[in-house]
Amino acid sequence: MLGARKVVVTQRFFDDRAHAYLRSHGCEVTIASLPAGKADGDLSHDALVEILAGAAGWIVGHARVTRELLAALPDLRIVSRRGVGHERVDLAAARELGRVVTIAAGGNDASVADHTIGLMLAVGRRLRESQQRMIDGDWSILKGSDLCEKTVGLIGLGRIGKSVVKRLSGFDCKVLVHTPRPDADYARASGVQFVDLPQLLARGDYVSLHAPLTPETRFLIDEAAIDAMKPTAILINTARGGLVEDAHLLDALRAGRLAGAGLDVYVSESDPAYAPVSQALLDLPNVIGTPHAAASSREGLDRTNMVAARAVVAVLDGDDGAPECVVADGREGR
Repeated sequence: MLGARKVVVTQRFFDDRAHAYLRSHGCEVTIASLPAGKADGDLSHDALVEILAGAAGWIVGHARVTRELLAALPDLRIVSRRGVGHERVDLAAARELGRVVTIAAGGNDASVADHTIGLMLAVGRRLRESQQRMIDGDWSILKGSDLCEKTVGLIGLGRIGKSVVKRLSGFDCKVLVHTPRPDADYARASGVQFVDLPQLLARGDYVSLHAPLTPETRFLIDEAAIDAMKPTAILINTARGGLVEDAHLLDALRAGRLAGAGLDVYVSESDPAYAPVSQALLDLPNVIGTPHAAASSREGLDRTNMVAARAVVAVLDGDDGAPECVVADGREGR
């Protein structure tokens, strides 16, 4: 019956095409009304339970999907993330409770890679500082840095990291990569060089993060790592807040031990105690920040909306769906 195919979307910018796709496959779609300035990650457990009551599918952004929440939603069959990270979802609980969790694999690679390059250029060429000076009536020229022919270190090499490599080829950059799984064939085809983390930090003119957040990678870039970098280097984080110890980054930037930073993610997203640190970083003239928006281009959102919608329909139809999208499958016999 239709009620068994109720789908709730707790994300903004869910486009008409994805909405129509769900409806054309027999889904009753509810777009949650979020408070102004708030995302689904700001909603309480009780609010989520109320919004999701009776839903079989949930297209989610940054809400924490806990064991307690899943247990309170017995009708929920699939949690479909409109994104690629899943550290906020209790995957073990989902499997044990018979649920499916999917990500929008491949939907936002291009968008985040473009944003990464944009931050490199903007920080290196000191665009924020230059514009602010002009607003203040000072049209004197600030000397910036080219991205062309620089050494760029990438920490992590998933889909987004590889998309960044492709874009950097147009800037004639030397690309260093640190990853747990170096691929010799990829290195030969792309021209990247796999190195250990100390080498990457010491040699990189730009250091860009593209790794998942795990207990092992939390605060990977701390005071010691920053001190190992060139004082002229620029740090870029479009991956996950928590990969960088933002308080240490703030100290280094204030002391001139690092040239600048481009940030799309922050520790304060998961730890409100870091909110003053995030604000202090954003107040610095050599920091360009965006509000976890790297994936939020019109095109990227349309792609991820459709990937998420297709995953919901596949699971409600009893199909496996795209294997690269499924990160937890608790269905019996799967």
